[in-house]
Amino acid sequence: MKKIIFITIAVFALFFSGCTENFEEINTNPYQISGESLEQDFNHVGSFFITLWSGHWFTAIIGHQTMHNLSNTTWVRQLGTPTPFVGGVNNTTYYMRWAPYWNRIYGSVMAPAHQVQQIAAEGGFDVFESWAKLVKITGAHRLSAYYGPIIYTDYGSSSPEVMYDTEETLYDTWFAELDEIASVFSANLDYAGLSKFDEVYGGDMSMWLKYVNSLRLRLAMRIVKVDPVLAEAEAVKAMTNAGGLIMTNAENTMLSLQGNIFGPATCCFAWDDTRMSASMESILVGYEDNRIESYFEPVADASLVTDHPDWPYKGVRVGAELVAKSDHTVYSTINTDFNDAGIVSKRALYTAQETHFILAEAALRGWAVAGTAQEHYEEGVRASFAEWGAGGADAYLLNNTGIPLDYDDAVYEGGINDFVNRIQVTVAWDEGATDEVKLEKIMTQKWIAAQHNSIEAWVDHRRTGYPKLPYVYQNDSNADFGVIADDDFLKRVPIFFGNGEKVNNPVGYADAVTKLGGEDLISTRLWWDTGGPNF
Repeated sequence: MKKIIFITIAVFALFFSGCTENFEEINTNPYQISGESLEQDFNHVGSFFITLWSGHWFTAIIGHQTMHNLSNTTWVRQLGTPTPFVGGVNNTTYYMRWAPYWNRIYGSVMAPAHQVQQIAAEGGFDVFESWAKLVKITGAHRLSAYYGPIIYTDYGSSSPEVMYDTEETLYDTWFAELDEIASVFSANLDYAGLSKFDEVYGGDMSMWLKYVNSLRLRLAMRIVKVDPVLAEAEAVKAMTNAGGLIMTNAENTMLSLQGNIFGPATCCFAWDDTRMSASMESILVGYEDNRIESYFEPVADASLVTDHPDWPYKGVRVGAELVAKSDHTVYSTINTDFNDAGIVSKRALYTAQETHFILAEAALRGWAVAGTAQEHYEEGVRASFAEWGAGGADAYLLNNTGIPLDYDDAVYEGGINDFVNRIQVTVAWDEGATDEVKLEKIMTQKWIAAQHNSIEAWVDHRRTGYPKLPYVYQNDSNADFGVIADDDFLKRVPIFFGNGEKVNNPVGYADAVTKLGGEDLISTRLWWDTGGPNF
């Protein structure tokens, strides 16, 4: 339709040009914003980015709850819910009820970013084109962490049969595109065109280059068990790029919430649908971790915490047996600061602690890292403590006795929802420990630090098996979506669920299943989740 309109206008102009040569000049409003001025100020390609690089990644209100809070955030035990949704049989007990992330990423991230990329490419705005491409990679690598094969290289095709990429193709493509983006950003470090559209880094190209390198490092470590040679090569490329990595909290990639209330806060305080998880209680209290005060609120009822009265925090087990919602709403909420948009106005997309924990693992694997595994492990912990305004990091890192606690659901009698802690590693680094124990320490601390940014924690847990989290108490998985053993965890989200692909793109969907390497079920491992040994 747009092309037809443009052609009609062009024909109309040519038809009348002979008799009204100065028509345009006479009838142009001198105060009107012209297409030329829009291009001069980059508005035609830049105005979309304020939304694209915002807390929209996580969405506010209902989108956040179903996309994250009751999905990856619970699957990796970062938060729990007191609410027995759908009679208590839902995502948290491994029976799929919600999976809207597919539609959100394609509709609200990939579609506008793809359009901007095309406009920028046609106009020769290579920095904006690369910026749009970076948005797409950022969205797509998160989406693939849910599903596995997704539509990427064929995205935007007009064919009724849109084909998926294998995960191997996705990662090869993303690494190649990051090469291109890094090259453009490196050549334009003084470019100021992004500044009015960039609420993350204020148009600082050197900071966006750090994000590019850090994203490459993250993707490299994701694939370490399935393709260790490529993983190491890409990690080394990220570490040696002159632009550097995100290494300090001042460099964190923080997305503006644009005046909206933090998504988990709405779930917690407006709806009473989320609470501290039992795993957070077990681990943070057992380690005497001061970040607990920044993450959560203490309970008012001391009878709930008789086993650790000096640390009055109580969490809900994920995958619990729940009867009445009010049974567990008395447990710890998230910190009330999150419910104030004036206090919490941004949320993290990538922070320095993640870089240090990845570098700690890289050093453990013998890669060419500047610094030792212990140095980066401890710096990751310190960065996380500083990020959350918590004190006592140095003393915490010396704790070589404390381990997470066994859990008791204080409102139900007997053993309902209780679990025995499976984590036996302490916080303090032990250079004489095995690589497996060292990796468990790294992953456990990385999991703690990833609070409210849990997709990578879920990736790491599937990839390494750490932390040793409790299994669900109530396992409702079945043949509808895939069976998960009682001593195992959900692996992924089925493509066929919640997005219409099986009906609207049957050929593409059928091809995607062949690329998955197993059935389209919650029990099928993703490509990088080999299930094999960590070393």
